[in-house]
Amino acid sequence: MEEPSASNYSSPVIGPALDLSFVFPCLNEEKTLELCVQQVKSSLAAKGIRHEIIVADNGSTDRSREIAASMGCRVVPVAQRGYGAALRAGIEAGHGYYVMFADSDDTYLYEDAARLYAAAHEHNADMAIASRMTGQIAPGAMPFLHRWAGTPVLTWLINRLFNGRLSDCNSGFRCIRKSSYKNWKIRSNGMEFASELLIKALKCGAKSVEIRSGLRKGPEGRVAHLRTWRDGMRHLLFIFSEKPGLFEMLGFTTLLLATILQITAFITGPISVAGIFHIFDMHSQALLLLSGIFGAQFYLFGCMLYLQSNDKPMGLTRRLIYLDEGVLFFTLLTTVTGCLGLVSYIGTQWSISGFSNLNLAHNLLFWCHVLALLVTFCVGLLGLHVLRKAQS
Repeated sequence: MEEPSASNYSSPVIGPALDLSFVFPCLNEEKTLELCVQQVKSSLAAKGIRHEIIVADNGSTDRSREIAASMGCRVVPVAQRGYGAALRAGIEAGHGYYVMFADSDDTYLYEDAARLYAAAHEHNADMAIASRMTGQIAPGAMPFLHRWAGTPVLTWLINRLFNGRLSDCNSGFRCIRKSSYKNWKIRSNGMEFASELLIKALKCGAKSVEIRSGLRKGPEGRVAHLRTWRDGMRHLLFIFSEKPGLFEMLGFTTLLLATILQITAFITGPISVAGIFHIFDMHSQALLLLSGIFGAQFYLFGCMLYLQSNDKPMGLTRRLIYLDEGVLFFTLLTTVTGCLGLVSYIGTQWSISGFSNLNLAHNLLFWCHVLALLVTFCVGLLGLHVLRKAQS
């Protein structure tokens, strides 16, 4: 993208409103907070950007609050713990047309604050992101797993699923138009706030730009608030929660294909292909049974995700979500009856054979497939309707 020019910048609104509110989420950052604030002030003041600095304090027990107040920052106490909770409170408290935020651990290039604001302002963007991945990352500044696996994989997923063109989905240095932010209805309290902000913006058709920035190594001995596996999983869960259609189609396709092949195996029995490949024997049927259950679970998971999503499900899914309770009752009754019938049939055949070995595997696997899917759907539908009633 084009680099912003060197001229001063002003807010696109008329009156005394601030151009920018800069928010620092803070939890025991007395060693680095003062330096971070100084760098941001220098960058913004040099370009004449009217700004305020807010420190969203998340329960610090050190001198962070005193340091912030002594430097003219507005301290916003945040009782709800979490990175996202602190940022949401700080953003809501901001008076600027734009709101910018970055961690207060002296790892971001805070001198890029004016350039990041310029990118958002000049491109009339709803969000501007300081990309670490396209800039210079200092040795030891980012763990190997984060740099080469975590961030690239999550960024690829967001780009693929939500039509993004991002390079760094986990950058914590961003500038957003506050009026646009309010429309996105952000709710995350944890580290997944970063993914939610991007995904909601993309789903709303917001305009985003990136600038080349970087990352420096934090102070020695500082314990990072980020927990790799827990927070990585939170990001992943949120990404998936915003794409119910992915699980709906994956589950439905797998379920349908496995069931069609299981019916074919039941009708034809084991067959040989070109005298080399032998298919539709008991092993094939067992794998098809597992595939069917896998598909049913993913499909039902997609159904449940639609309960908190504005996305539109396909017709069959909509009918299952709003299935009449009477139909649900008789579906449950039929499934229980079928299971009891199968158990009775096997017991009868075993008795007739003098309690010796039975040779019912071929037929049994087919009926187990049918009943397993019915049981899976019944339990899933029960959970689905209980959740729907709880939300109403």
